[in-house]
Amino acid sequence: MPAKSKIQDEQEAICWIEEGRPYSWIVDEYKKKYNIETSPSLWASFRSRRGLKRRTARNTDLIPWTVKEEHWFAYPLAMLRIEARVREGFDLREVDAKRHASWKKFLEEENAVVYYDADTEEGFFYVPREDGDTDIIRQPKQATRKL
Repeated sequence: MPAKSKIQDEQEAICWIEEGRPYSWIVDEYKKKYNIETSPSLWASFRSRRGLKRRTARNTDLIPWTVKEEHWFAYPLAMLRIEARVREGFDLREVDAKRHASWKKFLEEENAVVYYDADTEEGFFYVPREDGDTDIIRQPKQATRKL
């Protein structure tokens, strides 16, 4: 016999997720409203099982590399993640929209693309655009990102 679900009102949960409520907010709200302990992973699984839109953009065309942990917070990577969100139709916070616009303007003015070299301390670089560059990154010879 399957375990009884902790989710008391699926429509309510779907509304919260579609409104963009953070999973941490839903966890707290469930504790207050139903006195039921849940976890962010429970809500992520629920969202996935119900076929609701992902909260994060996944764009291996823009981030085709397996990025080393020490490079995870590099500004160019953050901007590529925002660009992925834009391309997938996600709304941006005003601060992110401004940073993104400024960054795209920089790339255009410098005629540059993002290049990643995992074997360097910096990881990410801006390099001059070449004839073979078709997007805002320098495509690696072979993608290294695991899905």
